[in-house]
Amino acid sequence: MRVRDGRFRPVDGGLRAEFASLGETMGERATLLQFSTAFCAPCRSTRRVLAGVAEVVPGVRHVEVDAEAHLDLVRRLGIRRTPTVLIVDGHGREVRRASGAPPTRAAVFATLEEIVSGGINRADGDPSDSSSAG
Repeated sequence: MRVRDGRFRPVDGGLRAEFASLGETMGERATLLQFSTAFCAPCRSTRRVLAGVAEVVPGVRHVEVDAEAHLDLVRRLGIRRTPTVLIVDGHGREVRRASGAPPTRAAVFATLEEIVSGGINRADGDPSDSSSAG
């Protein structure tokens, strides 16, 4: 399990209906969908990392979902622990998933670079220290 913690792995699935049911809009290029719980300390770190990335990458949005308040969605998507982060492309397909430990900013940027067509441009030239979780 430690080998998988906080690491993004490929998946495939559509989530447009889930965003609509949450009343949320997707990012134009990608959405960082985070499932959290109130008692989860790593969720707070993950929130800071993902929100920071979404601020500096045009067309990327961070959406946080309270897992306890949306148990039906949690079950449907197979969320087993928090934090769980789904990276959803601009077409509403889940393309990567990470759970457990918070991902580093560098890991999030690298994953977005892989999946977003045309690469990413950081709005402020953020160097993203890979040793920092945010």
